[in-house]
Amino acid sequence: MTETPYIQCRGLTKTYQKGKISVTPLEGLDLDVRRGEFLALMGPSGSGKTTLLNLIAGIDQPTAGELHIGGKNIASMSRGQLTDWRARNCGYVFQLYHLVPILSAYENVELPLLLDSSLSRRERRDKVLTALELVGLSDRADHRPTELSGGQEQRVAIARAIVADPGLIVGDEPTGDLDRDSGDQILELLTELSKSHEKTIVMVTHDAHAAEVAERTLHLEKGQLIESGKMAAEPESVPAE
Repeated sequence: MTETPYIQCRGLTKTYQKGKISVTPLEGLDLDVRRGEFLALMGPSGSGKTTLLNLIAGIDQPTAGELHIGGKNIASMSRGQLTDWRARNCGYVFQLYHLVPILSAYENVELPLLLDSSLSRRERRDKVLTALELVGLSDRADHRPTELSGGQEQRVAIARAIVADPGLIVGDEPTGDLDRDSGDQILELLTELSKSHEKTIVMVTHDAHAAEVAERTLHLEKGQLIESGKMAAEPESVPAE
């Protein structure tokens, strides 16, 4: 029996209104991503990469189509429901880290957990220390971002993204501001999270070297996907809610 993909997009369309002009960066897009897969998205500026990433992350909502993640059609959720879903199910890694400079690495990683009132202080501490250990920064917990290298800052950002144990991690050029060695370390970490912890990773990148590390690479051209890597997905029926 074929496993149901973790991410299923069917007829995904996004249209923005810019004054009197309608812009459609994605139109009728279909995509399957299995649980634990590491997928890279490439394409020129304006091809729809970031739009697709933000839809998958629940930051934006499609104009039309269905988007199922872990069996939930997040395209049909209200803004409030989407915020709750995102906090529990998706970690976002940005190119420029977005760490709070006055907070330590520990405190930056803890931030998402402060939104969950059901967690005790000890439970939060255990989760933060586990996340920092996974990214190899247990010995930097008390350091502020200014005391860390760029690669270490990005690892803190990844720890923050995984601290709530989401099934999905999305990255928008996560190695784009790093030197090659630091970038390779981040890619190794993302690969480990995919293979050993079954995190589904969707990464936008302009770097062909970074894309080679992923299991599969897709190119977007004018809102349409072009397969260029391994494991091409066959369309499947979307599970009923």
